[in-house]
Amino acid sequence: MKKKRSVIRNGFMFIAVMAVVIASANIVLADEHSCAYCGMKKAMFGHSWVTIEREDGSVVGTCSVHCAAIDMALNIDKPAKKITVGDYNSKKQIDAEKAHWVLGGDQMGVMTARAKWAFDSKETADDFISKHGGRPATFEEIMKASFEDMYEDTLMIQKKRKMMHMKKGESKN
Repeated sequence: MKKKRSVIRNGFMFIAVMAVVIASANIVLADEHSCAYCGMKKAMFGHSWVTIEREDGSVVGTCSVHCAAIDMALNIDKPAKKITVGDYNSKKQIDAEKAHWVLGGDQMGVMTARAKWAFDSKETADDFISKHGGRPATFEEIMKASFEDMYEDTLMIQKKRKMMHMKKGESKN
């Protein structure tokens, strides 16, 4: 009987240890997510990270509104159920529709020349505008601006990547 209890206790301990290991692994992996389109890491771009949850249950993470716009265009038949974005200051994911957005300003955007930043409060958005310029915008205005900027932004990204490859001595055709 003692042996049976010992086996059961050891089994429970093993399961508990494995649960902790698996949970720890998921936490580490969550920080290592890469943008589905450009490969940039969530750990470096939490302040602009966009997560799109679709009605079909699929989820995609992108480094920016620019890459989110690419995803939306490519997945026109898969409507979004929920979209969250990183708060510029805290990097915490917030509801993109409820966020206080700033369009433009003197801070270079992620994957775009015309910055598009989200804030969890009007006060922090207004503070950013007073320091860096830009104007308040809605999520719909931000997405429209992303599509308007897509051609110029894509050319800018291609040029930057070509320069990076040249500096590294790589040949990209």
